[in-house]
Amino acid sequence: MGMRQLDIDGRIIEDSADCYVIAEIGHNHQGDLATAKKMFLAARDAGADAVKLQKRDNRTLFTREMYDRPYENENSYGPTYGAHREALEFGHAEYLALQAYAREIGVGFFATAFDARSAAFLANLGMPAFKMASGDLTNIPLLKEVAAYQKPMILSTGGGTLADVRRAYEAVRPINPRLCIMQCTAGYPPEFEELNLLVIETYRREFPDVVVGFSSHDSGVAMALVSYVLGARIVEKHFTLNRAMRGTDHAFSLEPVGMRKMVRDLQRARVALGDGVKTPYASERAPLTKMRKKLVASRDLPAGHVLTTADLAAKSPGDGVQPSELDRVIGSRLKTALAVDQAISLDDLEMVS
Repeated sequence: MGMRQLDIDGRIIEDSADCYVIAEIGHNHQGDLATAKKMFLAARDAGADAVKLQKRDNRTLFTREMYDRPYENENSYGPTYGAHREALEFGHAEYLALQAYAREIGVGFFATAFDARSAAFLANLGMPAFKMASGDLTNIPLLKEVAAYQKPMILSTGGGTLADVRRAYEAVRPINPRLCIMQCTAGYPPEFEELNLLVIETYRREFPDVVVGFSSHDSGVAMALVSYVLGARIVEKHFTLNRAMRGTDHAFSLEPVGMRKMVRDLQRARVALGDGVKTPYASERAPLTKMRKKLVASRDLPAGHVLTTADLAAKSPGDGVQPSELDRVIGSRLKTALAVDQAISLDDLEMVS
């Protein structure tokens, strides 16, 4: 196995492996535990490897001004931004319940830590990995603090420069080698011309010892597939039960049928890529025999005749001497007579010196 490898909960993520798919639920559960469980199950049934929430300690995360700011809109769950965030936030009891449920149904479960208190909260729960949001790419103190927990870290890089990414990599890697760097564009959703998927190749070149992934906020399933072909081995997609639900993220989230198609296509991509050695398959033999051509007599030819181009035709099926042998056959003498359309046999020819 190569250097570029990550083990999340016993699942080995590497170049030769299937894509590790994270269903990013975020706060699409609307603060409701039963809805969250439904989403966990739907994500697992669609083939996702893991589900992810977001954990914020809202009082310490936001300035008082931002916390107390009026937040009146159709997506609001409270009169102020702080109250809205608290309404969507799960606490210890919910996380324990969801952890038990995820274990029971067999899906990975972790969360994004938005601040030091949230990181400690998730570490105390024994989460198998940490996700770090694009907004914390430059938050080196938090990245180092989370790195110290020695769990796999998945770092999104939306809005960053390569220098920002390298700074984060150089801060985390000496403390904790278990890192994945995700290409991400922090638009919600971004324009396709802003996805810049070739950055995946840049990351693989610049950081040859870490797994590279793609955090996709675009609304389709195709770009995840492109990212896999370019070398992304973790893909994160926003997930919802219904795009029409209330909240800012539902509109660009995948519904279960979309997630199922994406996982299916990613698995097909791994096997479809093959090994790069051009090789004929047994399954091709019958159709190609039907479609290919063999050399036959273009008219009745007597024994002893010396073959010219005019004496030969290429006709299907291709169960005889291939037309690629034409130059070898021309100028040789027939040992036996041939009827029109009869196949040439190399055994029936003698070379004329």
